[in-house]
Amino acid sequence: MQWRGRRQSSNVEDRRGGGGGGFGGGGRIPIRGAGGGLGIGGIIILLIGAWIFGINPLELLSGGGSMGGGGQTQTRTADTTSSDEMTQFVSTVLAETEDTWNGIFQAEGETYKEPRMVLFSNQVRSACGTASSASGPFYCPNDERVYLDTTFFQELDQKFGASGDFAQAYVIAHEVGHHVQNLTGILPRFNQMRQTMSPEEANRMSVRVELQADCFAGVWAHYTQQKGLLDAGDVDEALNAATQIGDDTLQKRTQGYVVPDSFNHGTSAQRRNWFQRGIENGRLSDCDTFNNPV
Repeated sequence: MQWRGRRQSSNVEDRRGGGGGGFGGGGRIPIRGAGGGLGIGGIIILLIGAWIFGINPLELLSGGGSMGGGGQTQTRTADTTSSDEMTQFVSTVLAETEDTWNGIFQAEGETYKEPRMVLFSNQVRSACGTASSASGPFYCPNDERVYLDTTFFQELDQKFGASGDFAQAYVIAHEVGHHVQNLTGILPRFNQMRQTMSPEEANRMSVRVELQADCFAGVWAHYTQQKGLLDAGDVDEALNAATQIGDDTLQKRTQGYVVPDSFNHGTSAQRRNWFQRGIENGRLSDCDTFNNPV
């Protein structure tokens, strides 16, 4: 990915080495993880949320409804001149997601509320609880932040065989996809409904939520590719990462067998498929994981 020399987001907090502690996601569930107009496709996605969750689409389109919990005061503490290359990389990728989603929301006359990213080491405290690095990257809707221990990228490469900067960018874009779901009311409504679901039902719906975030990551990748920022092999890096962190692949690697009822992110094939759907045309209407077989 051709990221060097591009704008870096100021929505980054570097807490590495500062203690702290977090994992949550969805407030209730662990959530791992320029261009384009919302148009009819975007409205369809909002109506999908309304249809499956009973949300009033007028509330979503007007920016009302649930926005994902309490907001903390937004302070901009990132050092965008940092000599830390990883900080520069994640700040640049976050900036690219900001450009894409700002463009998509603005095309429909809406305002995109940019998420913040917290870089941490070992453990971190979030509005969704306290988590260790072992939890992996996650999004907390209660404070609208993406949490990332950047050593996860080393694990992605060395343990899971998913190398490359665009594999890392895919992880960030997936978590930002959850933020989009949060802004449109899909994520908070799911977290409310899951309280009355059986574990199996909650897992099945969680898979659809996660696969939509994968598809949203693909939508971002589509517009990033249109900018000419992708190198040969970048898309394959992201698809490989999606494959390596599929529920079935992870379970086979860790325990030697799979338990489909426990899947909550989707199989490798599903994750690849939905990322590909998003990147092919950049249409949000292609990300309907609720009305289509997954």
